Amino acid sequence: MATAVQPAPLSLLDCSEAYQDPGPVPDRTPRHTISEVSAASGLSVHTLRWYERIGLLDPVDRSHSGQRRYNDGDLARLAFLGRLRLTGMPVADMLRYVELARAGEHTVQGRRELLVAHREEVRQRIADLHATLAVLDYKIDLYSGKKQTS
Repeated sequence: MATAVQPAPLSLLDCSEAYQDPGPVPDRTPRHTISEVSAASGLSVHTLRWYERIGLLDPVDRSHSGQRRYNDGDLARLAFLGRLRLTGMPVADMLRYVELARAGEHTVQGRRELLVAHREEVRQRIADLHATLAVLDYKIDLYSGKKQTS
């Protein structure tokens, strides 16, 4: 008796796997409902529709009844976009990145430049947060009696 092939579990792909080492091409079989993708991504159904409307996601396949059906490639893109949002990248820059990626391999340098510039902004924010954390730690120690006031 042959066993049916089970689809990959519904979870957003780890970006380190999805974008450092492309490995196998994500399965493009439309199988995930919008509510499943919403639950897995933490994005609202409204946000998923908006991402599609503004072009962050490619047009999503539809079932025979018209319901959206996302594939693993969509999940991989959402995982990457989620990481970009987490770093504070503006939606306009995310859209620029996606447009460059759609344009093909000749845009690799432009995509790289966009990410390098954003990385510098992220590094500066991290440095600012470390400095702020040091102030908080000092105050907490002060209020705990571990530091003496002058």
